[in-house]
Amino acid sequence: MPKNERLHEVVITAIVVKDGRFLITKRSMKEKRFPGFWTVPGGKLETDDYIHMPKETEHYWYNVLEKVLRKEVRDEVGLEIRNIEYLTSLARIHEDKNPSLVISCVADYASGDIRLQEGEADEHAWVTLEEAKQYQLIDGILDELAMAEKKRLGHKMEWKRMKN
Repeated sequence: MPKNERLHEVVITAIVVKDGRFLITKRSMKEKRFPGFWTVPGGKLETDDYIHMPKETEHYWYNVLEKVLRKEVRDEVGLEIRNIEYLTSLARIHEDKNPSLVISCVADYASGDIRLQEGEADEHAWVTLEEAKQYQLIDGILDELAMAEKKRLGHKMEWKRMKN
C-alpha cells in the first residue's frame, strides 16, 4: 500500500490526432518506468507549473491541466495542440509504492514539427489504430487509441479492453 493514501502524482497525457492518425512515441531506455515501450506524450503536474501564474479568481487557478498538457507536448515532441478533451483516467501503484493518477486526453494537432526531447523519447510515429497494434505499447494505450477513434466519430464511451 502507498505511504499516504491521499497523495498521488498526477500525470496528464495527450493522444494527438493529425489527419486521422495518432502520435505515439517510444520511451527512452533511460526512463525509470516502461523504458523502450511506446506511449503518448504527457507528463506530471507539479506545483511549479501554476504557482507562479496569476489566479483567475481569488482562490483558484483554472485550466491547470490543459496548460500543463500543452507545455508537456511542446517540451516532449515540439508540437502545439488544441481542442483538448477528456478521454479517461487510470490509477496505478508503482513498484516503488508511489501511486499515480493519469488523466488521458485527446487533442488535435495545431502546429509544429516533431522535435523529440532528449532522454524522454527515442522515436515517434503517426499511426492508424490498426498500425498501432504492431508497436509494443504500454498496456492500455491501444484501448485508449480505440476510444479516441470512436470519440472522433462522435461515439462516447468509458474505457474498456479492446477486442482484437
